[in-house]
Amino acid sequence: MSRIGRKAITVPEGVTITVGKDNIITVKGKKGELKQEIDRDITVEVKDGQVTFTRPTDQIRHRAMHGLYRALIANMVKGVVDGYERKLELIGVGFKAANQGQVLDLSLGYSHNILFEVPKEIKVATQTEKGQNPMIMLEGIDKQLIGQVAAKLRSLRKPEPYKGKGVRYVGEVVRKKAGKAAGK
Repeated sequence: MSRIGRKAITVPEGVTITVGKDNIITVKGKKGELKQEIDRDITVEVKDGQVTFTRPTDQIRHRAMHGLYRALIANMVKGVVDGYERKLELIGVGFKAANQGQVLDLSLGYSHNILFEVPKEIKVATQTEKGQNPMIMLEGIDKQLIGQVAAKLRSLRKPEPYKGKGVRYVGEVVRKKAGKAAGK
């Protein structure tokens, strides 16, 4: 049996979880509300402050869905209680980031600036300090959406392996390659 799928989710104080028709689970908390549709084969039971997931058979598909939906709902519960944050840093000479509301203005070494519109569900902030690399902070309750937006921002200029220039997550380690060896 799935180890993750078997674990029950404890519902914290102030969070309500409801299972609606068509297997749509709604999680409400102090930071907001999230919804997730669940496969019709997986049954969800909410009682005594615990959420449990069960599957009908031991087929590979059912085992995979069992753990997946348990993890997704656990992420939703954590999101409406604490929220999620992702930080990116821009490493390179002349790289800049600024935001006007939900629109990021990125200067990443291309001939034109990149204007990137962040979804309204995510709070975006930029920080530029002298002597430090510019940073982009993303905050929200939906872990999937924040990860997707952060990955899209990173893909605009991936860190290259020779100098390490590009957009990277804070704490990400980029393995550098040795440059071309000098000739005789």
